[in-house]
Amino acid sequence: MTDLNSIIKAYDVRGVVPDQLDARLAHDVGASFVEVLGIRTDAGGPGAVVIGNDMRPSGPELVEAFTEGVTEQGCDVIQIGLCSTDGLYFAAGRLGLPGAMFTASHNPARYNGIKLCRAGASPVGEETGLAEIRTMIAEGRVPPPGPTRGEVRHRDLLPDYAEFLRSLVDISGIRPLRVVVDAGNGMAGHTALAVLGTEAGLPPVPLTVMPIYFELDGTFPNHEANPIDPANLVDLQQRVVQVGADLGLAFDGDADRCFVVDERGDLVSPSTITSMIAARVLQREPGATIIHNLITSRAVPEIVAELGGVPLRTRVGHSFIKAKMAESGAAFGGEHSGHFYFRDFWRADSGMLAALNVIAMLGETPPGTPLSELVSQYSRYAASGEINSEVSDVPAALARVRAAFSDQYQVDDLDGLTFTGPDAWFNVRPSNTEPLLRLNVEADSADILSEKVAEVLAVIRDE
Repeated sequence: MTDLNSIIKAYDVRGVVPDQLDARLAHDVGASFVEVLGIRTDAGGPGAVVIGNDMRPSGPELVEAFTEGVTEQGCDVIQIGLCSTDGLYFAAGRLGLPGAMFTASHNPARYNGIKLCRAGASPVGEETGLAEIRTMIAEGRVPPPGPTRGEVRHRDLLPDYAEFLRSLVDISGIRPLRVVVDAGNGMAGHTALAVLGTEAGLPPVPLTVMPIYFELDGTFPNHEANPIDPANLVDLQQRVVQVGADLGLAFDGDADRCFVVDERGDLVSPSTITSMIAARVLQREPGATIIHNLITSRAVPEIVAELGGVPLRTRVGHSFIKAKMAESGAAFGGEHSGHFYFRDFWRADSGMLAALNVIAMLGETPPGTPLSELVSQYSRYAASGEINSEVSDVPAALARVRAAFSDQYQVDDLDGLTFTGPDAWFNVRPSNTEPLLRLNVEADSADILSEKVAEVLAVIRDE
């Protein structure tokens, strides 16, 4: 029997198709989703679910099975078809309905998954419904079909999504910019020209968009749609320099994450993007609370505080950040992984909305100002990025790290182990989706960084 704990995870449902995730499981998740969230009208719910999917070949079959599970419970389904994950969040927010997005984000082609949310794009994570869904399926308590069947309707929300994003960030008056966009054969190939161009019937803006890999192809024939891996940025970096573009954008498979490269092809760290957007938000809303996860650069809380904002540190992961945003009223939040969250977007993450903010900031600078100059004021420290290590015994590896460094550093356990010293800090945390330990290090200089990375990795990998 399939191990549901390895598929229904902390943030979403995800697994290899069909070995782990198949039509039967998708059906059962759909039926249990209705029950756990009380979606039926007789339970006081809205009586409908909105469903979208990315370009993975396995998506349509899984969507239909999930739809069957929902409609058997007497609930309607609104299928919006191909969309980005933030497009599904838009639908859940605009329509006031719970939603399901079929995607495995940046994972390879053989994977698929389901991201679930409540009405208004509020996340469904392990503590807010996923664990109950998992238990219900494991114990054979999936609710049987009800006496009436819900209806299935189809709706295209891409033009509304594009118009809404452009209403949040006005780029009509910026200086002309040339932008290379690498969709990685993922959903940005469906959404980028709608938002950044005129495909959705929006007024033209002074952008020249140069596409790379816009053909939707869930087999990812050119490179994985995972921009956190530097190997997947090479084509974008080369094209930006080759054509003399002002900046480049890279999206993951479901286009909810965005990475940025400057005019030289150099990566702008997501922490720097977090600081930039935070500064823009604080101009509009002085004193606002800005969320950053514990792995973002310490420059983020420093800059937020210097600009009169309130920095708020949280765990890694969208369900935790969205919950903290709701609790605190934060205006914006950013993660080291390229996820950016906006209160005005139902506290959900949107790679395209982050891209619009960066474009607007660069477009408002004097002509000839390069992105590298703009971002330099927001970058202060040397960072390693995320370094993954496979270890046979995760708890033992964490214990080794604690024993080796607890005398030299302050330690906290908010998410994995974070060690803070006078000239460097580092975090070691288990992956929620893969058998890995993830290391992030930041230091005052490149030399100190190199030394610390080598020192910590030696302990982690000493098996």
